[in-house]
Parts: sequence; structure tokens; C-alpha cells
Amino acid sequence: MANDTRAAGGARGRRGTAVLGTALGGCALVAAATVPATAHPAGHGHGLRYVSLGDSYTSGPLIPAQVDAECARSDHNYPSLLASWRGASAFKDVSCAGATTKEMWQAQGGNAAQLDALDRSTDLVTVQIGGNDVGFGSIISTCARLGAQEPAGNPCERFYKAGGYDQLALAVLRTAPKVDRVLRAVHRRAPHARVLLVGYPDLLPEDGVGCFPAVPFAAKDFPYLRDTEKRLNLMLRTVAAWNRVDYADTYGPTVGHDMCKAPADRWIEPLQPAAPAAPAHPNARGEDAMARAVRDRLDHGHGHGHGHGRG
Repeated sequence: MANDTRAAGGARGRRGTAVLGTALGGCALVAAATVPATAHPAGHGHGLRYVSLGDSYTSGPLIPAQVDAECARSDHNYPSLLASWRGASAFKDVSCAGATTKEMWQAQGGNAAQLDALDRSTDLVTVQIGGNDVGFGSIISTCARLGAQEPAGNPCERFYKAGGYDQLALAVLRTAPKVDRVLRAVHRRAPHARVLLVGYPDLLPEDGVGCFPAVPFAAKDFPYLRDTEKRLNLMLRTVAAWNRVDYADTYGPTVGHDMCKAPADRWIEPLQPAAPAAPAHPNARGEDAMARAVRDRLDHGHGHGHGHGRG
């Protein structure tokens, strides 16, 4: 799920897995500088102080206008939209393409660790992380390569279950304590903030019916990969509950707008994007949909995340 906007831009003329390997592989991206939002005073107290942490699904690679080339960050990603809608008086978006949970604590290139953007005055934090820890970039690349060789079968599922267990299910399990640690660190650094853990949008058809060759996965691998993403989101929802923070479901609201849909209907671009976005990533409409899902959770959530996470 990682992606490098420079590589993605250079891969426009390539096809299939060539696009994938460059745009979605684990990348050495340099992380995020803070981009101040236009102040819209909330009219009470010091206004809303909002910090966004995350990976490329947060940053919005290639979506105009890009405000940080190193992190592939757009000023129309969901945190920017949310900050505008909520009238944030202070907004720091340090999301960065290629980020894993490690980049919460360590610099990505010349930029500070993402957690450094938080302090005791922070009111709202959104976190969207874990996809790169699971390795979705290499998973998509591997499954596209195998699918081209056996389009009617399930070569990707067989590959990841060849050892007698599901390697991807294990990767999701191994990522859970990493996300847990991130949320605990967020609570420590921003003890008064409302915290939302944001899930990943629907990438593949909910009915499991594929669209080879537009998305070059084998026909019987579509349900497996769909279920793997659902497993990732279920893990995130569970870790959020364990830490008493709100979970923003972006999967449900994006069903029917996956990368197999027609250009007019899709919010996730396929491996050869037709709209400005990285392969297998949200376009501008997808970021807008995620922003609305987060806003709805803020409006209708149960108020978890006000400094009461586990210690």
C-alpha cells in the first residue's frame, strides 16, 4: 500500500506489474513536513487543534494539488477536507506515503517522526496505519504477477498458504500489537485529544467477482484478497476498541466504488489509473468519501479517546 509518487509518475507508460512494483513497493520516501491549514477559528477556546498521522491512503498521492512531493501529500486528502469542514484553527498533516508503524517513532528521510506532531494541546488525532506493515504493496505486486500466469485459478491464495497456514492472516495478527503501541503513544502525547483510528476503503468488489485484465488478479483470488483486507480492518477495529478510541469505517461507505468499477463510479483507481491517484489508491472522490466517513464518526461516535486509553 506504500507508494512513491516519483516512481508512480515515471511508470505511467508501463503496464501491469511494472506499474505496481514501482508505485506500490516499500519505498524509501522521505517523510512529512507539516502543512499549515488556513485558519478557520472554531469560535470557542483556542479552536480545534487537529493532527493527522498516516500512510499513502491518508496522504493522497498524485491527487491535485500535491503540497509535499516527498510524502506524496495532497491538499485534498481526507484530513485536509476534514480540517476545513471542522474549522480547525491549527492543522498538522504529517501523513506520508510509505509509512509503517515504525515511522510513528522514527524519521522518514529528513522529516521528524510522525508522533512528534502531537502535544498536550492537540484536540483531535486521526490515525490510518498498518497497511504497509502487512505488506499490501508486495502482496498486490505478487498477486498481479501470479494472476497473469493463471487468470482462472487462485495462484495468489495458494502461494500465501503454501506453508500450511495463511501468511497474510499471520501478517495481520503480527501488525495488531504494532498499531496498539501507536495508539498508546498517541494517548500519552496527546492525553486530551479525541482519537480516531481510520480503516481502509473497499479496494476490490464486495461480491468477489473479479475484473481481469483491468485488475490482473486471478478470478478466484479476488475473494481471498477482499477477505484479507476485511481481516485487516477487523483487526484495526478491535485494536481501536481495546484502546477505547473510535474506529472510522471507510470500507462500508465505499462498497460499490472499488477499482473494478467504471471510471465514473470508482473511488479507488486500478493498477493503471485513469484519474490522478496512485495505483490501487483512492482518487479525489475516494478521499472525499473517507473524509465524510470520519466526519460522521466524529458526529455520531461515542466520545472515546479523550485521554482514557490503556497506559
